[in-house]
Amino acid sequence: MIFDLNSVSLALVLGLIFLILFEVMRLHFTRAQNPPGPTPFPFVGTVPYFIKDPMGSIRSISQYGELSSVYPGRRPAIVLNTLQITEEALVQKASSFSGRPALPLIEWTTKGLGIAMVQYGHSWRQQRRFALHTLRNFGLGKKSLEERVLDEARYLVTEILKAEGTAFDPGHTVQNAVSNIICAVVFGDRFEYDNKRFGYLLKILNENIVMMGSAIGQIFNLVPIIKHLPGPHQKVIQNNTELEDFIRKEVKGHRQTLDPQNPRDFIDAYLLEIEKQKSHEDSTFHEENMVRSAADLFFAGTDTTATTIRWGLIFLMDSPDVQERCHEEIVQVLGYDRRPSMDDRDKLPYTCATVHEIQRCANIVPLGVFHETTQPTKLRGYDIPKGTMIMTNLTAIFTDKEHWKCPDTFNPENFLDENGHFYKPEAFIPFSIGPRVCLGEILARTELFLYFVSLLQQIHFSWPPNSQHPDMDGIMGVVRYPHPFKIICRSRDAKD
Repeated sequence: MIFDLNSVSLALVLGLIFLILFEVMRLHFTRAQNPPGPTPFPFVGTVPYFIKDPMGSIRSISQYGELSSVYPGRRPAIVLNTLQITEEALVQKASSFSGRPALPLIEWTTKGLGIAMVQYGHSWRQQRRFALHTLRNFGLGKKSLEERVLDEARYLVTEILKAEGTAFDPGHTVQNAVSNIICAVVFGDRFEYDNKRFGYLLKILNENIVMMGSAIGQIFNLVPIIKHLPGPHQKVIQNNTELEDFIRKEVKGHRQTLDPQNPRDFIDAYLLEIEKQKSHEDSTFHEENMVRSAADLFFAGTDTTATTIRWGLIFLMDSPDVQERCHEEIVQVLGYDRRPSMDDRDKLPYTCATVHEIQRCANIVPLGVFHETTQPTKLRGYDIPKGTMIMTNLTAIFTDKEHWKCPDTFNPENFLDENGHFYKPEAFIPFSIGPRVCLGEILARTELFLYFVSLLQQIHFSWPPNSQHPDMDGIMGVVRYPHPFKIICRSRDAKD
């Protein structure tokens, strides 16, 4: 049977109209069953809003109430906009809200392995328990970790002061310094700031974090079939492969020099655990999981803390009075020569408050690390199906007038009581809460305090003359980066 072109065209147009009408009706029905939120477009949901203005879209979500809905595709995701509802979901109903969504781009790169984004279940429990135990064995929460951070802080101060008096971008230097701590724990070694190979790895790590949270990543998650087509998304898998190849080379070297009686780092410990677990049928310990877990630790221990420090430099340069008050407090307690310690926190309440305020205002993961429901559940009267994505609106929680004295401005007073003593409001949850709280919280808190105290003790930071202030909405990726910026640093000494 032969169809003329007009008939075919009419059939296609009618089919498309029917498809759109069906999708509009489906969205109407779905929205009626879920919390309120911005109006989604057919097929692509609310993704266009987030691509056009990521932070503006996130800031607007809380206007719909303590619970709201967004559509990162055709299915709704639930956003938790207050501390109370977040505690109810992630703590009181933790077993129902501790999954991780199977985002196509994450699945493509991780193959469902590792710690950070793996599904809630046996593998996650085994890998997280082992990682925590091993990190503690290699110094997490101990004086030995403090010493390692303080040694690196000395290298960082020296490296920054090499550029004294000239405008320079501190991004790579800060990232290298932070990365060296987790590298020492995972790989047993640190890397010099001029190491080109390691500098390249940090660069591709940044590229992936930006791309995975950008328009490219969101489009991929909507239409994952494009992984078979050329395009910028292919750079994500290329970078991921290079990072994993680097780790595999480290594993090969470790295997050749392994002393079972004296494990040196995370990789040695993991190799020994693989052998130990060989006879257990339910073991999830194998080389591919080791590579992915090491990559997760490398990312978690590098980018989040380094990004927070970069935001911190911006806030401190924007608030020179805060910077000076921190310096004066530090010098009064430590002088110019004594190295800080975590035990000094009580003696440095204003500085400690400033470090926490930097974390609040940096807000590097504005919607938290995504969760997913592991079973059908209820929340505030809404039926939430299994497999629903859950987002924690840290942007709303960190600016909630109920919890903060100065919610919309950078002010360390948010963490000081009426007597000038440090205190931490319950709404300060940058590492999340519940069973999936950030694995590296202790490491991050140690690094942030000791690095900032070391920097503010020794260096004054300021904007270069006539410099353009960066857009404070930043660059949205997996984490929220500040736009590139330059600083001027000046060494401090007793003569100041």
